[in-house]
Amino acid sequence: MSPAAPLAARNPAAKLAAAAVLTLALVVSLDPVAPAVALAAELAVVPLFGLRYGTLARRAWPLLVSVLGAVLTLFLFAQDRQQVAASALALALRLFAVALPGVIAFATTDPTDLADALVQNARLPVRFAIGTLAAWRLVPLLGEEWRLINLARRARGVDAGRNPVARLRLFVSAAFTLLVGAIRRGTRLAAAMDARGFDSGAPRTYARRQTFGAADAALVGGAVCVAGLALAVSVAAGAFRPLLG
Repeated sequence: MSPAAPLAARNPAAKLAAAAVLTLALVVSLDPVAPAVALAAELAVVPLFGLRYGTLARRAWPLLVSVLGAVLTLFLFAQDRQQVAASALALALRLFAVALPGVIAFATTDPTDLADALVQNARLPVRFAIGTLAAWRLVPLLGEEWRLINLARRARGVDAGRNPVARLRLFVSAAFTLLVGAIRRGTRLAAAMDARGFDSGAPRTYARRQTFGAADAALVGGAVCVAGLALAVSVAAGAFRPLLG
């Protein structure tokens, strides 16, 4: 990521607000037109956030897997696969269009800046903001722990081989081990944060001030315009299908 990119330096609260605007706009309709327009706009501004498309694809691979899994499930359990194709396309586009702004926002935001912006600009409680920061910092540790769990089992000779049932059983067992470790770490971290007075209610100072300026407001306004354009094109094309109604 290039910090000098025009949108990468925007206030983290503004990035989250822009992502929320697009999300709310795209969940009100079931058609594929609105998310297609929004997705095209989102992909067009990726370079303005200082991201390369290859980097974005590597960060969004869980999203790709989830979308493919959802589409495949629709086809496998549909009685009329030709009729479900349009619904599957609309679902895939909507999932991409809704999730991509969040992926971009978090990929271009420093965790500490996010916590500061949530408190200073969004006026969220300090306990929630610091907890969000701690959770974000701990996410990379989950991947490392998963790797260590698998290496430890391999060192003990635990291997499922080509047996799919055994592979599934080992996966569930490793996932449970990872969950237990994450809960224990979270409990210790919460106790440590309380011991350091993060929830004392005393006034706090900030090393880095987060300002919400005209450029940040323009980012949110741009998201509103993109959302409005996507819905307007959907209505004009006669494809708009409200979620409720």
